[in-house]
This record gives sequence, structure tokens and C-alpha cells, in this order.
Amino acid sequence: MASFEQVAAGFWHPEIEHLRLPPLTDELVIDAERNLGVALPLDLLHLLWTQNGGVIADAWDACPADTTFYADDHVPFEHLYGIAPAGQAGTITLLDTPYLVQEWDLPSPVVLLSGQGHYWLALDYRDCGPEGNPPVVWIDNEMKHELSLAPNFRTFVERLTASAAFPE
Repeated sequence: MASFEQVAAGFWHPEIEHLRLPPLTDELVIDAERNLGVALPLDLLHLLWTQNGGVIADAWDACPADTTFYADDHVPFEHLYGIAPAGQAGTITLLDTPYLVQEWDLPSPVVLLSGQGHYWLALDYRDCGPEGNPPVVWIDNEMKHELSLAPNFRTFVERLTASAAFPE
């Protein structure tokens, strides 16, 4: 298992612009936390200060997990949403969470980190409260199945590995 610092040093895919937003500002973070009604994990903000959303490097694009519809041994983590005003970025951002939770009938309160409708990776604030350190969960929207991936965002990042490391 890599340290958070090791993963963070090469977290973002350097060549793919998809989902990449303008640089993060203090005002955007304050606005995001106010609109989402939660304190975002500092380790998440650390990654977003480096690059505000985008595609994850191939070395860190999967998380080991119990069996899901996706695979027997991992879940994908191919991108991470950045922070920008909802509906204004031309792409999905963390601030689109309230709309997506309603649209896809997802549990709440969560903050969606990644996903595409059928499945989501999220910070789950249901048990820890809005100021807590939320676990990271996999939400399988079609099968109505949830899976805990890590007790907090830092541990989730430290568990990341290459999807190519898993047999097909």
C-alpha cells in the first residue's frame, strides 16, 4: 500500500484534460462547503489544489473491493470531480451532488466523488455528520447495493492501485 503522499505526487493523468476545471480558489472551497452543507476532507482538498478535477493516472485508477457488478475484486476510480459552481462548468462537479442525488434517488447526505449514474463513489456523511470525517462508499444504483471502501478519504487514496493489476 502506497502512502498518501506517494499517490498524491502522481495522482492526476498528466495528458488528459477531461473534467479538469480552472484552479481551485479559497472562495470556491468555502462556497462548496456551504452549498453541500459539509466540511470536505482536507486530503481531498489537497488533491484538488494540485488539479481541480480530472482523470486519475493509470497507476491509481482502481480500489480493491468486495464483489460488485463491475468486478469480483475492485471498483473503478477513473476520475475525480472538481469544484466549480453547479451547472456552470460544462461538466459534472462536486456541487452537482444535490441534483444527482435527487435525479438518481441516492442516499443523502453524500458528496459524489466519481461515477456515472449506475454507480457512484461518494463521501458518506450519514453517520459522521456534516463536520465528520466521512467514509468512502461505492453505491450501486441499479442493484441498490452499497459497499464501504475505506473509513476515510485518506485511507481510500492509500488503497488505490492500477486497474491493470487485476485479472480480467
